[in-house]
Parts: sequence; C-alpha cells; structure tokens
Amino acid sequence: MTARAHPAAAGTAREEGGEAAVRAFFAAYRAHDVERMVDLCTDNAGFRYVPFEVWGRQRVLYGEGKVRTVGKVIWTTLLDAFPDLACVVTSVRADGEGNVAAEVGIGGTQAKDFGSVASAGGHYELPHLFLFSVSGDGLIDHVVAYWDNAGWKKQLGCLEVD
Repeated sequence: MTARAHPAAAGTAREEGGEAAVRAFFAAYRAHDVERMVDLCTDNAGFRYVPFEVWGRQRVLYGEGKVRTVGKVIWTTLLDAFPDLACVVTSVRADGEGNVAAEVGIGGTQAKDFGSVASAGGHYELPHLFLFSVSGDGLIDHVVAYWDNAGWKKQLGCLEVD
C-alpha cells in the first residue's frame, strides 16, 4: 500500500502560508515598518487602493501601481501624517489558491496634511477590506484595499467630498 497525498492537505498548507504572510504584513504595519511590509511582497507585486486619489495641479494621482513604488510611498506618507496609526485584524480568510481576504480596523489621529486632507488634528476609525494574492513561496504578489473614503474624510473634518 502506498501513501497518497490528499489535495486538501496541500490546500491547507497554501491556506496557512497565505494567512501567515498576511498576518506578518499587518504585524509590520502595526510596527510602522514599511520596509518589512515591502519585503513581504514579491519584487513586482501589484498595488491598488481603490478609493485613493490625490488631486494635483495638473493631474489626479490614483492609488494604483506597484507595491515598491506607489504602495511604499502611500504607506510612508500615511504613517507620517498619522503617527499613531493603528490596525487591528478582525478576520482573515484564505483559500488553497493563495487568495486571502482580511478585514482590518484602521485608525489614527492626523498630525500632518495628507494629500488634500488638511490636518485639523482629527481622528478616524474605519473598517478596511484587503484582498491579497500570495505566491506559492509565501510572498504577497498583489494587494487591493477598499474602505469608505467619504466617511474617512468626514471623520477628519474634510467636508469636501467628490
């Protein structure tokens, strides 16, 4: 009699690896360690913060691109503007294909301007939904996030909402 691998066992390992990568990502986020957040991602990891946009003089910048460029800049700027930023992971769900969904409560008190949101010392707390794709070697290959941007701006005293 020979031992046979069960597909569920392989899926379980992939699920556990995906969940571990995402939990490590948020541990780094809580520690405000952007370099570690980036190191937990593949070199070419995609990045998309769906509601994010900053109006400049000549154009609108969206939160879409690569982790090592757009993501790193947004995270660094956000942590600078909200030095007490906190995130609490409330739920993580992973599947055997490397897809991971995380519900995360994020909040902080604004100490500096952030894009078009002038600092009035406001505080916010919002649930966020993050969707990750985690590679077979346990690195994050794509990050997508959703949140109530109008609610975020309202909590910070920015009443101009597009």
